[in-house]
Amino acid sequence: MAGIKIVPLGAGQDVGRSCVLVTIGGKNVMFDCGMHMGYQDERRFPDFNYISRSGEFDKNLDCIIISHFHLDHCGALPHFTEICGYSGPIYMTYPTKAICPILLEDMRKVATERKGEKNFFTSDNIRNCMKKVIPIDLHQVIKVDDELEIKAYYAGHVLGAGMFHIKVGNESVVYTGDYNMTPDRHLGAAWIDKCRPDLLITETTYATTTRESKRTREHDFLRKVHDCVRGGGKVLIPVFALGRAQELCILLEAYWERMEDLRGKVSVYFSAGMTERANEYYKLFINWTNEKIKTTFVDRNMFDFKYIKTYQQHFGDEPGPMVVFASPGMLHAGTSLSVFKKWCHDPKNMVILPGYCVAGTVGAKVLAGEKEIQIDARTRVQCNLQVENLSFSAHADAKGIMQLIKMCAPKNVLLVHGEKNKMVILKKRIERELGIPTFDPANGEQVVVGGLGDKTRTRDILISGDLVRKAWASSLNQHHAATRPEGSSFPVINTLAITGTLYDEPGQPVVILPPPKTYQEKPRQTFSVTKQINPFPLARSSRTDPTADNDAAFLPAPPRRVLSAVRTALAKYVPGAAVALEQSKDPSGADDALFIRNGSGSILPHLAKPSVPVRHEGKGKHALPDQAMTSHADAVSGAPFCVVLRMMSLPACAVVVTWDQAGEDAAAKVLAVLNAVF
Repeated sequence: MAGIKIVPLGAGQDVGRSCVLVTIGGKNVMFDCGMHMGYQDERRFPDFNYISRSGEFDKNLDCIIISHFHLDHCGALPHFTEICGYSGPIYMTYPTKAICPILLEDMRKVATERKGEKNFFTSDNIRNCMKKVIPIDLHQVIKVDDELEIKAYYAGHVLGAGMFHIKVGNESVVYTGDYNMTPDRHLGAAWIDKCRPDLLITETTYATTTRESKRTREHDFLRKVHDCVRGGGKVLIPVFALGRAQELCILLEAYWERMEDLRGKVSVYFSAGMTERANEYYKLFINWTNEKIKTTFVDRNMFDFKYIKTYQQHFGDEPGPMVVFASPGMLHAGTSLSVFKKWCHDPKNMVILPGYCVAGTVGAKVLAGEKEIQIDARTRVQCNLQVENLSFSAHADAKGIMQLIKMCAPKNVLLVHGEKNKMVILKKRIERELGIPTFDPANGEQVVVGGLGDKTRTRDILISGDLVRKAWASSLNQHHAATRPEGSSFPVINTLAITGTLYDEPGQPVVILPPPKTYQEKPRQTFSVTKQINPFPLARSSRTDPTADNDAAFLPAPPRRVLSAVRTALAKYVPGAAVALEQSKDPSGADDALFIRNGSGSILPHLAKPSVPVRHEGKGKHALPDQAMTSHADAVSGAPFCVVLRMMSLPACAVVVTWDQAGEDAAAKVLAVLNAVF
């Protein structure tokens, strides 16, 4: 069993541009296809070249699943389908299908009409893209083909947001998208069966945050708004048109009803256009709201506001206090940014940011306390107004994430849609409290779970150097870097022993991890090489041997790029080591004793000492001698040394590393670097 392979193209140790590729049972699924709000260049979209450099996306993807309508989860979809050329099935819930084109069109107008961008998708692209969408109901099981099936669960967060459970044979994955484990004034809490998937892919926007009670946050919000308008100031509340907007409007509407000093004296506005359409969709999909909204809907529609009116552009220039809800929520464009530029100079005014702001947006700069803010290439403003960040975000906090993991009971957890340093903390907590293997890959990094990737932890021990050297001499490199435990490194202690955690991998050699913090041992000088990720994946295409046994969608890098990665890594740890690509005269490599083979054809490193000195050919180049290699036991006694790695992508080639430093420490460094790179 090859296991489940996961590669984030977006939202890997980052918030924004969500896009996660999953290969399960030979099927390739893309979860979300979003854009990054913090970029205005090609980085705003995922790098789809990872899937196919030749544009053959339909051959490499079985389907796309969109979790909800926020642009960081669906904003790149028209680009991928209409410009890149993907024409396969796309799945999303009914509300998401209804609301997605509205937000996409609004973003298109901002990009093309206000910012003057040329290379952007059109209104026709959006319409044609949505024609490819297949809507799905909650708890409905849809068969993509004879093997792949999809089931949607309620995620809270925003209207129509879903968590998706996919199954192929006995393997399954749950992708949460964004979710909220706390019910609010208009939506319920996320819920899923105890489906025990092989992998849970969860968002981690608030990985280390435990929010105050909802009542405390609401009281604080209302008090700050009241104090500001009582002092003659204006309050700007940037929100996205659907979601927190309705939540806060319901809250403020009820407060205005109670407060005589506000009712009829201080105006409350919502930016024009979006609110009317948004509220119509809430009426249409009333069954997706919470029980209170449903039960009172016949007598009174809570989205028909009495005190909140439509905002017009000239209102922002009028004197006196007022409250304005304006989209978008991160102050990166649109009405909210326009109002901010008008009001930001006056310290009587206030901006309340009720949600998360992606790095690079104006909202993030405001929250960072910047007093002079660069809006664009031509606009810089002074920020003197009061700034408040009251978390009304519809994302699960750390407590909610742990709650969902317990509810779902997965075998493995993979973290996305969060900040790197906070992911590390949450990852340790999950492994410590729940004992579930947890991964936090960066964009472009592959992780494998299940199959031969499964690992059985034995115990924390002091492992003998002999055992490690024996493992190195047989096959240290394990076909794919992702089959090793995440974050693995290879410390060498005085060349004699390694302190760490022993893992047993079926069909694989011993893997060593750094010692746990609880391990008490007198200080020793250590050498450590942290895991590096091959940044140059080559997607499956017509150039790949069609007869090869290769069900993986993503293959190792071309040899030249591998060489570059090896040289870069070795330069830091083993100065003077040389790297070369050797080619066998026989295309099969059979006549060359340098190629160490095994049944699966994977790359196998071998530590060896040539029986004659290595020849130097030209500046910085080493040539491998023709004589057969000696045993590892002989190799450690002298210098120079070499390591030979057969290339899986080119069977007739091998990467040869030679170095002149004597001693086991140098050999350990070289092998650790190679194992980390590959």
